[in-house]
Amino acid sequence: MIRMLIVGYCFGIRSERRLCEEVHLNLAYRWFCPLGLEDAIPDHSTFSKNRHGRFRDSDTLRYVFEKVLERCVTESLVGGEGFVVDASVVKADANRQRGVPGAEADFT
Repeated sequence: MIRMLIVGYCFGIRSERRLCEEVHLNLAYRWFCPLGLEDAIPDHSTFSKNRHGRFRDSDTLRYVFEKVLERCVTESLVGGEGFVVDASVVKADANRQRGVPGAEADFT
């Protein structure tokens, strides 16, 4: 599942439904996510529930990020002397019918 998230982040696939479809169709994504041709891809709703449930309450993604960063520093791919901020403007993926007023929003 973490590998599927990495595929989504790297290739700009923002929809979990679309990510599951892409992993189902693309052999390179299947190879990266160690899935054979006969292996089932998780349903998008199962994927979403697991991502929100398992990973929100744990430090798993932070641990993976720190290990990847540590490896990049070890291999001299990054130095850690400076940083860059990407200020790209991205169109919001919001739904007016499902919106919550700011005072009622839960940012946890």
